[in-house]
Amino acid sequence: MTLSEPNGMSRIPVAVLGATGAVGQTFIRLLADHPWFTVAEVAASERSAGKTYRDAVQWLEGDLPADVARLTVRVCDPGEIQARVVFSALDSSVAGDIEAAFAQSGAMVLSNAKNFRMAADVPLVIPEVNAAHLALLSVQRAARGWPTGGGIVTNANCAATVAAMALAPLHEAFGVRRVFVVTLQAVSGAGYPGVPSLDALGNVIPYIADEEPKLERELNKMLGRFDGRAITPAPFAVSAQVNRVAVEHGHLTCLAVELTQAAPMDEIAGALQSWSGDPVACGLPSSPARPLAVTTQPDRPQSRRDVGAGRGMTVTVGRLRPDPLFHVKYVALGHNTIRGAAGGSILNAEVLVRQGVIRA
Repeated sequence: MTLSEPNGMSRIPVAVLGATGAVGQTFIRLLADHPWFTVAEVAASERSAGKTYRDAVQWLEGDLPADVARLTVRVCDPGEIQARVVFSALDSSVAGDIEAAFAQSGAMVLSNAKNFRMAADVPLVIPEVNAAHLALLSVQRAARGWPTGGGIVTNANCAATVAAMALAPLHEAFGVRRVFVVTLQAVSGAGYPGVPSLDALGNVIPYIADEEPKLERELNKMLGRFDGRAITPAPFAVSAQVNRVAVEHGHLTCLAVELTQAAPMDEIAGALQSWSGDPVACGLPSSPARPLAVTTQPDRPQSRRDVGAGRGMTVTVGRLRPDPLFHVKYVALGHNTIRGAAGGSILNAEVLVRQGVIRA
């Protein structure tokens, strides 16, 4: 099923919160000329409110879309925003109350922030992996008293997104018992201006605040089962170590995995190569031809060469080999600001359009 317009109607107006930041700008770029959505409103902090977007933003990449450049920046208040679909690139320090206020007002919020990810009634979604969790929205509305149309859907931490997509085929085929993951994360994951150059250049920083607990929690929720009322987390253990490296875009995850059911390497490789994820996520405007690509080249994936696969929406897996402690080890690479942030949220919204949850 491929749609060029939702229900044959005009494009759905959307708002971007935190529109002047790095992830907000990625939303603007990815939504330019989107066949289903049009950016009708932008919102940011009070110091930017009242300015045109062109004057408020320090634009970082490519050309600023002219139709968005002319928009007046509003404050992040549901009383100021008419759009009923809201993409949030807000920092977690302010996202919680603001996103809840928009959901309470009847808006569907697609959030990149961590505030609601682990809430029992909030879907934490990668569509190819766990689109079924979107049905949790009805539980959320009932529990919180939010109106029809209102709700919050979150996407995962950018490194957890890459790891979850690389783990999902093996968990589906064989079950996963234990995971050890080491990440090499790009500087763009810290936002703009991000990591000072004298800290980043020629250096590896073996610490990113709050990042390891996110990986160790979020993977279990995303790969858990939804029974119609709640999500039962996947029962495997995760140990994570994270590092910031001097790469612009692309989070590399090195995974060692113990399976519940041991399998020969050819079957493990076959599970990864044949995986295409939930059909509901196929053929959408932001869907890549393949969500997971497997390379057999011994020195791939590499950030410089592979991060743009599938317009930044494909995760590339390589270096698949037996592990002397667990069963298998391999490497996965994904674009942190596209698949791991703005692009992931937009794909979530496209699935909600396909399901009829978001309407024109």
